[in-house]
Amino acid sequence: MARTEAEVARAEVLGAARALVHAFGSHDVDRYFSAFAADATFVFHNCAELIGSRSRYQEVWREWERDGFAVHGCRSLDQRVRLLTPDTAVFTHRVRTRVAGEPAELRERETIVFRREPAGGWLAVHEHLSVDPAPDDAAPDAATTDDRAPQATALEPTAPAADVLR
Repeated sequence: MARTEAEVARAEVLGAARALVHAFGSHDVDRYFSAFAADATFVFHNCAELIGSRSRYQEVWREWERDGFAVHGCRSLDQRVRLLTPDTAVFTHRVRTRVAGEPAELRERETIVFRREPAGGWLAVHEHLSVDPAPDDAAPDAATTDDRAPQATALEPTAPAADVLR
């Protein structure tokens, strides 16, 4: 049975999101930032500034690294993709991240808006990260079959992309 255009687009967005999250979890800075459009915007609960471009976020990231920031791995849970138009999609998930200097995993939830580029690939144009108030043992929210992605497994810095998320 042939997949619909919407099913193909959702799968492409999920692939782009997984690649972005894997690069982040691996602290692969070049690959991580290449997943964002130059005009992407960023809102983080731990940063007072509304970051208005990828280049500004790269500056902020380098400041964090000078302070000892490094990602040691992350897990992406409860992934969903919602196609808003044929060229715009919203990816949401709960994320658990291990970073240098933090004894416990960071528990956050994230929304990433993707835009299909003229060449056909998907780039992130907005990222919003907030604290996840749900306990780890909480059941995921109900989701329609249209936006629910298969559950992900852990993202480890040494794992190849194909082995990271299924």
